[in-house]
Amino acid sequence: MERTGPGLPEGMEALSRQASALREALGRSEENTQGMVAALGSFDSRVSAIEASIRPAQVRTQAITMAHENIDRTIENAEAILAQFDIVRRAEAVILRGPHENLKIFLEAVDLLKGVVNFFSLNKNFKSCEGVLNQVNNLLTKSALKIEEEFRQLMGTYSKPIEPNHLFDCLLKHLMVSRRDSEAVGEQPSKSFETAIHPTLIPSGILPLLHDIACQLVQDGNQQSCYRIYRDARGSALELSLRNLGIEKLSKDDVERMQRVALQVNIGTWTQCMQITVKVLLAGERKICNQIFDGITFNKEQCFAELAKGSVMTLLSFGDTVARSKRSHENLFILLEMYGVMHELQSEVEVIFQGKFCSEMREAALNLTKSLAQVAQEILVDFEDAVVKDSSKTNMQNGTVHPFTFEVIKYVKSLLDYQSTLKILFQQPETGSETESQLAVVIMKIMQALQNNLNGKSKQYKDPALSHIFLMNNLHYMVTSVRRSQAKDILGDDWIQRHRKIVQQNANQYKRVAWARASVALVRQHHQMLAAVEFQGV
Repeated sequence: MERTGPGLPEGMEALSRQASALREALGRSEENTQGMVAALGSFDSRVSAIEASIRPAQVRTQAITMAHENIDRTIENAEAILAQFDIVRRAEAVILRGPHENLKIFLEAVDLLKGVVNFFSLNKNFKSCEGVLNQVNNLLTKSALKIEEEFRQLMGTYSKPIEPNHLFDCLLKHLMVSRRDSEAVGEQPSKSFETAIHPTLIPSGILPLLHDIACQLVQDGNQQSCYRIYRDARGSALELSLRNLGIEKLSKDDVERMQRVALQVNIGTWTQCMQITVKVLLAGERKICNQIFDGITFNKEQCFAELAKGSVMTLLSFGDTVARSKRSHENLFILLEMYGVMHELQSEVEVIFQGKFCSEMREAALNLTKSLAQVAQEILVDFEDAVVKDSSKTNMQNGTVHPFTFEVIKYVKSLLDYQSTLKILFQQPETGSETESQLAVVIMKIMQALQNNLNGKSKQYKDPALSHIFLMNNLHYMVTSVRRSQAKDILGDDWIQRHRKIVQQNANQYKRVAWARASVALVRQHHQMLAAVEFQGV
């Protein structure tokens, strides 16, 4: 290897030079770093000095900004409070005037006062908060009393009894509408209730006012006052309307002491009143009750039930009293008339007296219908028994029609005037033809009882010929009466033909007896003539 320099190889010498150069560069970098550190330290010192000099100004600026914000908030709060005071001042004037002049403005004032209460309830740190709340609450108390009084006055003013003539006109129109609807195909049972002709119980223009007032009363927590005022006003109007129609509460003794004509008049009034009450008055009461309390949390079902209960139960109790009174054959037609009306009203009773609060009235109406049906059926059985047992001793000397036959046939004819009601009375789950046969059975039993009784009466005659004439005349009257009346459709041609044969049989029997008597008379006369001839010969 070649060497350079005194004692060092050539490569080592180059490496030594590079190391020396590196040391010099590092020395210079350290000097530069120290210079930069010194410069940065000097800059930090100057910045700190500047910050120290401007900090007081920043503090003053922030304080001024916060002061302005506080002032703005105070002004806003003051304006809000002054606005609430202004609301109270204006609302107070409206409240003191009352709702009669302008209900809408009055209710708006009440809402504004409630807003004031809400405002101060959320901002209780205001010094005047408690005093304002007391003032506003006093005004709200006054407003509640005034709105309650307004409701009472309106209900009293517009809850008047309806004139009887107007009620009868409404009933007539209702019946015409019902008849027209019943002839329509696919008519629903409650259609007539929906399309009924109702009298104007309360003017339509007043209903929205009453609705708004009722809503306010409920919102104010005066639901019980609203309930009581409405119930008493409408209940009194309903009761007076029925009283004007002639409805009065009668006891069982009153009914039994009543003359037949007077009872018939009372029953006629009752049947009309039942129809007017259910079809006209109560349907109308339901309608206005729903309108006034529409959308209000209010127990209108119970309210309606209570206002109607007194009048309805008075009507039903009269019907029940008649049904429980002493039974008589003459009262059957009255009971059938009552039953027919109650049965006709049954579907409407179910609609009007729906719900648990009306259940007592609904059940009472249903029980009365059942009671009338039961008593009517019992009277029919009693009448049949009375026909069998009749023992009147009136003897028709010439064998003509007995008064009892006239009486029974007249009763049967009158009975068949209620044929449609009787078919309903005897209705069964089976078909209509079987229902009719049930009615036919009842009529046949009465006619058979009459025939049996006439057979007994015929035996009172000592003369057999008169006995047969009596039966022939009475049975002929029965057959002729059936053939010329509705009874023909009930008893049928077979009954008529069968009893014609019985009439003919009695006619034949009479002829035989008469001919036999005539023969005896001729023989006796012949013998007398022979005896006379022999006497003359002597």
